[in-house]
Formats: sequence, C-alpha cells, structure tokens
Amino acid sequence: MKKVYILFICTLLSLSVFSQVKSPKKAAIYSAILPGTGQVYTKKYWKVPIIYAGILSSAYYINENNQKYNLYKSAAINSINNNSSTQIVNGNDYSYSELKILKDYYRRNREISYFSFIAVYVLNVVDASVGAHLYHFNVSDDISLNITPFSNFNNQGLNLSLNF
Repeated sequence: MKKVYILFICTLLSLSVFSQVKSPKKAAIYSAILPGTGQVYTKKYWKVPIIYAGILSSAYYINENNQKYNLYKSAAINSINNNSSTQIVNGNDYSYSELKILKDYYRRNREISYFSFIAVYVLNVVDASVGAHLYHFNVSDDISLNITPFSNFNNQGLNLSLNF
C-alpha cells in the first residue's frame, strides 16, 4: 500500500513538473508536504541540497543540545538530591550553579535550533511559491534605458526610451 502512495505522488509530481504553467499554490503545497519538491516543481533543482542541509543541520543541533540539556539537568537534580557541593559530569567537577548555567545554555541553544528548523521549513515553502510566481519572468539582456538629446526648431530636451 505504501508503494502505491509513493508511485502516485511521483506520478503527480512528474506530470506537473513538465507543465508550462506553474501554480504558486501547488508549489507551496508540494514543499509543505515534502521539503524541496516545490523547488523541483519549479525546476530549481540546485536549491534542494541547500534546503536539506539547513533542515538536517538544524535537526542535528536540536538532538545534540537536547542530549546535553538532559545530561546537565539530571546532574543538577542529582546535586540537589544528594546535597553534594560538586557533581562529576563527563570527568569534570561542576558546582550546582555551574550545572544550572550549562543547563540553561543548552536549553537556549535547543530552542534556537527549533526556531532555525522552523525558519528553514517556512523559507522552503515561501521560496517555492515565489519561484512559481516568477517562473515565466523574463530576465533578458534587452532591458535598457536610452537617453538621447533632441532638438528641433522650437523645442529642446531629452528623449527617454525604455526597452524591456
């Protein structure tokens, strides 16, 4: 059953990638379901590794900071429960105040990592939508502004012509 869903999603995505009209709503939905698929839909393949690098690095730091937060939190609780002035963590002696500072430090870093994960995810969806909006935007070299002076018997001035 899982293979049928994967085949169905791949078929829909392949049909929509080759269409000429790109829907911003469809690109945003694709990226919301699976990050990077909106960029594939708008044929911006080079952005997919950047998105996954941001998501995976944020997830790594969430995990790393959460482990250290829990380690120092349990050490601080053990320090209080045992009425000891120091606690040994990873071969180092820490006082309760140092453990509390380390616990707060890793909690803060974990929260920042959550925010960065959410920011990368939201930027992925916004980028896919904007990419679909600008899919047919013409970026040719023929965009120019020509300024030439003109003069006739009664008038003098500048002639402005904009080519795009």
